[in-house]
Amino acid sequence: MADFGIGVPDELARLSLGNGAEQQESRAPDMNSAGIVAVDITDRFSLAVRALEPGELIKDEFFTLFESVGALEIMDPKMDSGCIQPGDEFEELYDVGQPLLPEEVLGIIDQLICHEMSWHLGYPLSQTLFTSVYVEALSMPNPVGIEQAIFVRDPKDKSNDQPMLQVLRAYCLGLLKACGYVNERVRAEHSYEEEDFVTNTYNRTLLANVSTDAVRTAITEARGLLERLRSEAGHSYRAEVIDALEVRLELRDIFLQATECPQHIKEPNLAQIPWQQGISLLPALKSTHHLCKPVDDSFSAKLQRKLASTIPPRPIVQLGFDDAFGNLTRLFQDGLEIIGVLHYTDTQCLQTCVSAFQSKKPQPLVYVRTLLQTFLFDAMEVLGSMSIRQLIDDDLSIITLPASPLLDRLNDEIEVVHDPRFIVSQQMEFFRQRAAQPFLDILRTLCQNRCRVRRTLCHTVRAWDNLQVDAEEVDQVVQAQIKESPLSHMFLNATQYADSLPLSLSSWAYFYKLRQMEWIIQLGFELEVYQGDELAGMYWYLNYLAKCRLRHLERIKSFTVSKTEETRALQARENNHAGPQIRQLERSLSFIRLSLLDAAATWEFSDALSCLYTVLARLGLVKPPGRPYSNDELRYELRMKPFASIGLPELPSFEDFTAGTKQQGTSTDDILEYCDRSLMGAKRAFETMTRLPPTESFSVGSHERWLDTAKNALKSCIAAGLAVKTIQATLRKGEKVDVKFKVEIPTPDKAYHDWWLVPKLITLP
Repeated sequence: MADFGIGVPDELARLSLGNGAEQQESRAPDMNSAGIVAVDITDRFSLAVRALEPGELIKDEFFTLFESVGALEIMDPKMDSGCIQPGDEFEELYDVGQPLLPEEVLGIIDQLICHEMSWHLGYPLSQTLFTSVYVEALSMPNPVGIEQAIFVRDPKDKSNDQPMLQVLRAYCLGLLKACGYVNERVRAEHSYEEEDFVTNTYNRTLLANVSTDAVRTAITEARGLLERLRSEAGHSYRAEVIDALEVRLELRDIFLQATECPQHIKEPNLAQIPWQQGISLLPALKSTHHLCKPVDDSFSAKLQRKLASTIPPRPIVQLGFDDAFGNLTRLFQDGLEIIGVLHYTDTQCLQTCVSAFQSKKPQPLVYVRTLLQTFLFDAMEVLGSMSIRQLIDDDLSIITLPASPLLDRLNDEIEVVHDPRFIVSQQMEFFRQRAAQPFLDILRTLCQNRCRVRRTLCHTVRAWDNLQVDAEEVDQVVQAQIKESPLSHMFLNATQYADSLPLSLSSWAYFYKLRQMEWIIQLGFELEVYQGDELAGMYWYLNYLAKCRLRHLERIKSFTVSKTEETRALQARENNHAGPQIRQLERSLSFIRLSLLDAAATWEFSDALSCLYTVLARLGLVKPPGRPYSNDELRYELRMKPFASIGLPELPSFEDFTAGTKQQGTSTDDILEYCDRSLMGAKRAFETMTRLPPTESFSVGSHERWLDTAKNALKSCIAAGLAVKTIQATLRKGEKVDVKFKVEIPTPDKAYHDWWLVPKLITLP
């Protein structure tokens, strides 16, 4: 009672019975001891309590902070689930056996749909589905079979035989079973409960002991019951309401099938059937919502008192039907789309598909993202049929090892330990073991929410830096065994790579490391990490990374071109011009061409935007906010922290960063001219990319979305060019730009492209 903090009368405020946990651990004193005088204070305490209003608290000045926090949870409706308002009942008195109209059943079902989608959006079951008295009646006590999963557990009660209650029961059974599958899928994959989804079921099993076949049978029987009601003459139910109920039962059955689609991971055409059927039913669901009659009493926050939870009671989440229907539509559309991932082409198409899908706005729901993870990583197989080795070897053959003997499976059959092929096989296996986790982490990371993607990349890029060091050691051992010769001048366009070895494995690791470093910066623009005055510097650093990637790709290209010419010359002598080696080399050259275009476009566009923001800062159109506890150098260290431990590329010093960003020795006119030329180069690169077919853009299965992204980048490039022309024209007239315009930096959702934030010049009146 002391935890109540009651101060009427005064002696009660000083009465302390101790902490509950301490009472359990310590032994209760002997009340018959001569040193203890027991006094019955029941009457005095009851008299003092009657002087208080419900919810009123009185704190003694010696009441500690710990005791105060405990006291606040008692008799506070926002914190104490046992607190009862005057005139209210502790238990929910709604009768689940009462007769319902078909319109009322329709209203309850549609409200359950709203709560189900609220749960998919990240709200807990305690505030959504578990606020339904019908769901509670089915769930508790936990049924051990379909026969016990009824609203009224009394066998003498005939309420369960009512047709409308049978329809509602079938829908609720399908709902809970599907939610159980969704919850298991999310728990089995990698997600973040504090950000994405709440998997807590509060000691409810979600019909884990009831078979799916039994639930489907109940739904089928309910649909048959509706058919009989429709055909009966003189019934009081409107046909359109019966049709609406049947649509909802059918959709419930379809979604239950869709949640089992991982079972068909090796049969994509079969896995996509329920998603297609669900999409075709959604218009009928929306068009019949107006027939609903809400039954608000069938949902109650009081049911939270029965849940096994340490969380204080929370209000019921009220999601409108239009919002819920929009999310339900997205769920089915995204579920159908990810089935396309199962049609494997190559690793780069797979990465493009996953990346493009996860960058959708709004982002796919967490269940769909975890379903995608299941397709990618279930049972240590990729897409249900490929080993991790196959995936890594395929990627190596695209980027740095096309038609290479290092990937020859026959090397594994050599058992002579001194044979070079045996050593190559051992070294390559060692490298695959080291590379497997970082490589798979790229795909797994892309399946997270966008904030978590950037955060995780800041850690994985260090793993790739360590992998590059290990790869260099493997490269040296392998090249000594196969006696690989340096690149000759015969096939060389860039002579700076002459007499150098390809270092294929470390080049592969370095390529991915650079690409992830660029992603970190680009996601910073998308997530609005940087303030307006920082954009010039961050685009400058993105330009620095793109230059490094472009130079590295030129090096890889030189070795690939050399090998291609050698292979073609060899096959010409053998009169064989269509061998698999040539196809691998041509595929590699296509990827290098695409990567060079992407790196060049990123280089030119980021350079142009850096210059543009530098000019705007000079003209006073972009001003830094007040930062009394910060300076440029501290902010630079903060932004570069993810890259501080990376060995290569070397992190620019703060002085180089400042000089490259501010360009103190260059006039504003010269900067704008350079910016305009860079934008023209970026525009040409983006235009070339938009003309690439799916095979050459490595976007098979997601080409439409990839193409939209490239076109949006091109639009951003054109918008930046217009801004530059406007500033140049104003300066030529001798007018002050800061008087004539103001600058608005668009948020990513209002820009053409999330990563290219082109400033808007707004004419002042």
